Amino acid sequence: MSQLLFRSTNGQSPSVNLREAFLAGQAPDRGLYLPESFPRLSPAEIAEFAELPYRQVAFRVLRKFTAGVIPDDALAAMCDRAYDFGVPLEVIQRGVHLMRLDQGPTASFKDFAAQMMAQMFGRFLQEVGGQVTILTATSGDTGAAVAHAFHEVPGVRVIVLFPIAEVSESQRKLMTTLKENVRTVAVDGKFDDCQAMVKRAFADPALARIHLSSANSINIGRLLPQSVYYFYAASRLAWPGQPMVFSIPSGNFGDMMGAVVAREMGLPIRKIIASVNDNDSFPRYLASGIYEKISPSRNSVSNAMNVGHPSNLARLVAVYGGHMDETGKIHRQPDLTAMRRDVFSTSINDNRTRTSLREFWNKYQILLEP
Repeated sequence: MSQLLFRSTNGQSPSVNLREAFLAGQAPDRGLYLPESFPRLSPAEIAEFAELPYRQVAFRVLRKFTAGVIPDDALAAMCDRAYDFGVPLEVIQRGVHLMRLDQGPTASFKDFAAQMMAQMFGRFLQEVGGQVTILTATSGDTGAAVAHAFHEVPGVRVIVLFPIAEVSESQRKLMTTLKENVRTVAVDGKFDDCQAMVKRAFADPALARIHLSSANSINIGRLLPQSVYYFYAASRLAWPGQPMVFSIPSGNFGDMMGAVVAREMGLPIRKIIASVNDNDSFPRYLASGIYEKISPSRNSVSNAMNVGHPSNLARLVAVYGGHMDETGKIHRQPDLTAMRRDVFSTSINDNRTRTSLREFWNKYQILLEP
């Protein structure tokens, strides 16, 4: 069976299969991996999801990427182990629903990717042998989800870097109270500083002898599982009705790229709304066509979204035919007309965030996270 190949957004590294892209995390040319072509799901295949539990929807979506790399029976077992929690969909009002992605072990949507990544890392390491050190930068959620998912996974050592002043106490405890193969590093800086250190480590020849990988959304293994819940939500709410609009709180834009992957695979998504906090580099770029990253990133009450330069913008730009390098420099503009047609982005400041939380509670008695 032929294997899907993955290319670097920088275009200077050879294409690789899923296992190689997964274990590498970042391409040798510092680009991020994307499928050379996105596999498709037919309308009939998507319609069948309405009768399936989440773990089986995950199997049917992910097998499009794992064909020839992971046998179907092994993938199905991995999905069963990864997804032993639900995905509630709450009705807000007619045509508006809230997808609850807080049912995993650390109450973060990052659990959906981290739990599956741990399963895949475990299998791939059994196949190739050796050990891997996973370097992960976090603004709060990722570190906790990765630490718990990879805790005691054989052959894996996890090092989590987090900005010491920008994570909550519960997030800190979730990351720092595990032992064995999980280590944490508190950084006197911002999330972007942590992420920059991870990227420099990958590019450092002196560290080549250490098998480094990442569980951040720079790793394609993070994005693929995050595409699943968009299919799941659509199968429960809209299919075969009107195309859906997904409104997504966005920091490093991995979750938003999961929706882009789902759309490229055939899910009818009319619009993707990427809402950001005061770190508004993307909505300004979408409006003007001029990208200026924010450094240092700006603090906000939405601390898990404090990202001044979202790494996954390189992937979004590539999907629309452009080229953004790892520093945020755009060498070739994407089709901004098409991007604006498909994606809308807006910045929400702290005052508006607090007001929205209060208004939502008063109207619906549902407590949202900032």
